[in-house]
Amino acid sequence: MDDKDRQIIRALQKNGRMTNQELAELVNLSPSPCLRRIRNLEARGAILGYAASADAAVYGLPVTVFVRIKLERHNEKDVQHFEARIKALDEVLECHVLTGQTDYQLRVVVADLDSYETFIRNRIHPIGCIASIDTSFVYGTVKKTAVFPPLN
Repeated sequence: MDDKDRQIIRALQKNGRMTNQELAELVNLSPSPCLRRIRNLEARGAILGYAASADAAVYGLPVTVFVRIKLERHNEKDVQHFEARIKALDEVLECHVLTGQTDYQLRVVVADLDSYETFIRNRIHPIGCIASIDTSFVYGTVKKTAVFPPLN
């Protein structure tokens, strides 16, 4: 991947709806080479897809929660079971494997505190193999972006 490919990716991350003509002008390419680069980036898996960025609160899910989970055991069966169950939960937008005191961090969105309690009691607890759950509620966001920083 070269700097021109990175420019294309950053531009599309900022505005995935721009036309190929607009993108080509922005990154100083003619339209045909620009489109070839986009298709190549898609084929190589550098561009994973295109999506609309939506406001969770306006959608009806104003509560964002970071949930840190520690497993009881780290055997293959429990890890696979836990990860498969988490992947099936719509409320979980992200799940990251961590180093340190906890094993996973989830980003969860819900409508309210009662919905979060229901989520934990009815969706997380039944998974089993969980040693501890630590919750942090987001009460403000300072920065949120999907645009990668430029490489130096």
